[in-house]
Amino acid sequence: MVDRSSYNDRTLKCRDCSGDFIWTAGEQAFFREKGLQNIPVRCPDCRAARKVEMGVKPPVQHQVICADCGAHTTVPFVPRQGRPVYCGPCFSASRETSTATENVEVHADQ
Repeated sequence: MVDRSSYNDRTLKCRDCSGDFIWTAGEQAFFREKGLQNIPVRCPDCRAARKVEMGVKPPVQHQVICADCGAHTTVPFVPRQGRPVYCGPCFSASRETSTATENVEVHADQ
């Protein structure tokens, strides 16, 4: 995992509208984690407009209730009957718990 504190927000100029936009430290860390080499050249508004021009449709969101905390949220997939669906924070928490459990089990086996 990349340490996000080692990045600072950067101001960039959009290729299309020539306006300034902020490339946040979090976005920079995301690029690094995904192995993306090129910095963004378009502001978020111009990126969205370009996707519309190219016919890229955003994923259909489905309303669900989190199986853990009961919060109303949306997910980009059709939930399967009988399978729990979680909101973002609960999903992240469950992943952290399962990763910690897996690490303990691996060390116990060695």
